[in-house]
Amino acid sequence: MKDASTFDEVKELKVAIEARGLTKQYGEFTAVNGLNLKVFDGEFFGLLGPNGAGKTTTVRMLTGLIKPTKGEALIMGANIMERPLDIKRIIGVVPEVSNIYVEMTAWENLMFAAELYDVPRGEAVERAKMLLEVFGLYDRRHDKSANFSKGMRRRLAIAMALIHNPKVLFLDEPTSGLDVQSTRNIREVVRRLNRDGVTVFMTTHFIDEADNLCNRVGIINKGQLVTLDTPEKLKQSIGGRLSVEIAFQPTPSLEELREISSDIVKTGDKFIIHTENPSTTLSGLVKLANTKEWRIVSVRTLTPSLEDVFVKLTGLTAVDVERLELVRPSGRGRSRE
Repeated sequence: MKDASTFDEVKELKVAIEARGLTKQYGEFTAVNGLNLKVFDGEFFGLLGPNGAGKTTTVRMLTGLIKPTKGEALIMGANIMERPLDIKRIIGVVPEVSNIYVEMTAWENLMFAAELYDVPRGEAVERAKMLLEVFGLYDRRHDKSANFSKGMRRRLAIAMALIHNPKVLFLDEPTSGLDVQSTRNIREVVRRLNRDGVTVFMTTHFIDEADNLCNRVGIINKGQLVTLDTPEKLKQSIGGRLSVEIAFQPTPSLEELREISSDIVKTGDKFIIHTENPSTTLSGLVKLANTKEWRIVSVRTLTPSLEDVFVKLTGLTAVDVERLELVRPSGRGRSRE
């Protein structure tokens, strides 16, 4: 993956994906409203937002699956609605809902995808072998996809999107609902593709995924792009907002701690409280611990995370983030993989 700082010098970079005033309305409901963004050649770009924010609709417009109500989508400078066949030869698309044929084997699915993209037979066979090896599916290539787990089907769907060696790859929620092993496999393969020069446009509602993988992140909420920058600059932009991480013995309930703050979540045996004033929050926690006769096992102040940015810009609370499963249980997105 290219260093995020590379994409600060935007004037020198070729634009791979561009949205110009993209809008999609369904009757009186506006799913995406006046979206403007540029994704640069070789970039790993993430569109982050809660479910229903407009991420999938954006991908469908950018890839020509649906026509925008207003605005235009361009791939390598060409309008997707004006040159759909030319553009679809250079992009790969992995929808959130599986597009594999479950009554076909993994091999048959790949050969079918190769035919759709007019990949010569010899080249298709070689690429299919390579992709099945990369995604750990080669030994199951002659098994029907109906017998695959959700993670295996997602890996096969990505392999199908790569059969024609696209320059641009769109991934719509690629790891949603997957086990840890499948998630790691997909992340590593996509990282490798990006290092090899493939432009990646990924939608996700997992904050840690966007933080760990992407050169730049756009946050979309209620159909509108609310910010776009590198993860580090987004964290710097919110200034003083910090978090306090604390653990007690015995472990109290969330309800007992909410007299200190409503913006609190539990992760493992620790609690994270988002606050504008850590010293005041810590003082309140110490007083509460003394009153309840709890022992403070550990405490530290955390610097702003992408989760903090997300909470501030979307208006969601840390409790909402936990409830909507925007952070995986295994980690809160503060450390890079």
